[in-house]
Amino acid sequence: MKKITLVLTAFFLALFFGASAGAQTVTAGDIEITGPYARPMVPGAKVGGGYLSITNKGTTDDKLVGINSARAGSSELHRMSVDNGVMTMRPVAGGLAIPAGQTVELKPGGYHVMFKNVGEPFKRGETIKATLTFEKAGQVDVEFAVGAAGAAKTDSQSGMGDMPMPQ
Repeated sequence: MKKITLVLTAFFLALFFGASAGAQTVTAGDIEITGPYARPMVPGAKVGGGYLSITNKGTTDDKLVGINSARAGSSELHRMSVDNGVMTMRPVAGGLAIPAGQTVELKPGGYHVMFKNVGEPFKRGETIKATLTFEKAGQVDVEFAVGAAGAAKTDSQSGMGDMPMPQ
């Protein structure tokens, strides 16, 4: 009986913490960061994407000016766009404005974090630690949950259509 209880307890704890991993909320000053997640990467891949929402609850604008993660050789803010049927992806020069009283979403098909020169591809179930740097709010530590719930619901917005994502 004790064995069954232990197994059930472990199962429910895994469900609880697995569900909450993608629901992280971090606050620094007037900045609130919610739902950071990253997609699993295919073996051998050297770049990965990170996504989250940033809300500025203050009365003055702020700016996301950098990101750093030990899991990547470098990390940049990027923007994907489609012009005349041609997809382009470019670094965001000078940082990303976070206007007072507004939310900016970093999501597939738009602004996102580009983790470059990744040594070991991100795997479903792990977390990627990173530090975001804001002009006014300063440095904020976040954890990108790999394979979080948000990753599946936005695949169609990424331009990948029905492309299967790695498990």
